[in-house]
Amino acid sequence: MGKRLLPPENGGGDHIEPVDLKKALEERYLAYALSTIMHRALPDVRDGLKPVHRRIMHAMRLLRLNPDQGFAKCARIVGEVMGKFHPHGDQSIYDALVRLAQDFSMRYPLVDGQGNFGNIDGDNAAAMRYTEARMTDVATELLSGITEDAVDYRPTYNEEDEEPVVLPGAFPNLLANGSSGIAVGMATSIPPHNAAELCDAALHLIENRDAPVAKLMDFVQGPDFPTGGIIVDSRASILEAYETGRGGFRVRSKWFQEDQGRGTWSIVVTEIPYGVQKARLIEKIAELLMARKLPLLEDIRDESAEDVRVVLVPKSRSVDPGILMESLFKLTELESRFPLNMNVLSRGKVPNVLSLKGVLQEWLEHRREVLVRRSKHRLGEIERRLEILAGYLIASLN
Repeated sequence: MGKRLLPPENGGGDHIEPVDLKKALEERYLAYALSTIMHRALPDVRDGLKPVHRRIMHAMRLLRLNPDQGFAKCARIVGEVMGKFHPHGDQSIYDALVRLAQDFSMRYPLVDGQGNFGNIDGDNAAAMRYTEARMTDVATELLSGITEDAVDYRPTYNEEDEEPVVLPGAFPNLLANGSSGIAVGMATSIPPHNAAELCDAALHLIENRDAPVAKLMDFVQGPDFPTGGIIVDSRASILEAYETGRGGFRVRSKWFQEDQGRGTWSIVVTEIPYGVQKARLIEKIAELLMARKLPLLEDIRDESAEDVRVVLVPKSRSVDPGILMESLFKLTELESRFPLNMNVLSRGKVPNVLSLKGVLQEWLEHRREVLVRRSKHRLGEIERRLEILAGYLIASLN
């Protein structure tokens, strides 16, 4: 007789539990929201990484992809990350890896890529079977001391291996490279900064624990975007953003007037706002030109090679370049706003909006803990060696 297609005699009702829908939804949605906040979208304040990036760095260390060694295929790295540490899609892991290698996305790239890793026009990277990668010096700084009991480990998803809960982080990665993410009910958006300025501010904070944010702003004047641009906000509004951890920065393109001879001139844009795709920007301006929304502009050309060079040709030589640019800033993404929302996992556990000082302080506390743990580990190793040597001495004397 084949499989029974009839329901069981007792109606199968002995394993059915009635559940209150409201309660079930609350519990399950909360569980989902918490996992998104903790294990996907928000960076840890101590090393500035989300779990996927941390796992990529850890896997690259295990594959010995140091800056002085050879490259390995990205497919190999992604396979290692996916198989051992990160049970999600390979494409999402590769996308995260690609972003870590883009010098127009990351102020200090953590991955040294070989091959096509996309460009500022918004073109995609080549497939992972064609590209290769290894770590940069910044990545080795983030990992320095990881073998000397500097951080805690936890079991991986299948409990066959171990992964670090957080990296030692000898580099102020959260603020230096920035971060952005959308969780459930909260988001984060942190622009990149200059690492040298951050280190100066941190040194000042070590010496003066009560230093206000205004004093730290003598060192960290504002964000430092890898694509350049000019921030046109007042110092007061930047200070308020850094004090509260919420705000935004208005970033404008950098331009100059280029003389074409015989009284004619054109405008050359050399830096565009962070996060703006150049090809899309030019497309948008061309559309506005066709729609006659830019009466002062005659033509736009993209003459970029390695560097950005967008040429804007005015209608006539009598046009005022300042007024022409103002109209473009108003209508196009030549001026864009980068939001600041320093929502991070404080102490690796609690989502919290921190000020500039709060972020630096938590990073310094983490560094101090790492230093103490590494020193204890080294002392323990010295003591063990001394004990063995004492045994050798007794043996050789007798």
